[in-house]
Amino acid sequence: MFGNKKTSIPRPLNDSGRSLISETFSLEGTLRTSGAIDIAGLIKGAVYTNDLIIKETGSIIGPVETDKIEIHGHLEGKIVARTIVIGSTAVVKGDILFSESLKTEEGADINGYLKKTESTSLEAAQSEFKLDSIETKESKEKEKSKKGRPKIVASN
Repeated sequence: MFGNKKTSIPRPLNDSGRSLISETFSLEGTLRTSGAIDIAGLIKGAVYTNDLIIKETGSIIGPVETDKIEIHGHLEGKIVARTIVIGSTAVVKGDILFSESLKTEEGADINGYLKKTESTSLEAAQSEFKLDSIETKESKEKEKSKKGRPKIVASN
């Protein structure tokens, strides 16, 4: 009726810019993005991204799966990445799995296991790097005794 009919073609998403989670921002839950993120605030939950920088004021409490990560703040959780840089002001509490390179600067505080792996996903790395399931012989024996035949409580 008004002439110019435009077809509605969906615009492709542009992930070329970096997103910033500022110092005053706090998120509880899973964060997923195909873009790049700078974190200066607090994230409580899993983070899945392509490129991640944790600023000096930033904190993540939860697992991280990314291609590239730079840590200058606090991270408490398992990290799976291709390339990892841990700065001198970083505090990392958790296992670190990397497939290409790991660089740590003098002064970084790291408490966890380090392993070079072929896996680049958290699920695949979990099966390859089972530090959470290390048990003593005693606890394994207790589990075996529980899995035996059930006790007969009453019979006719």
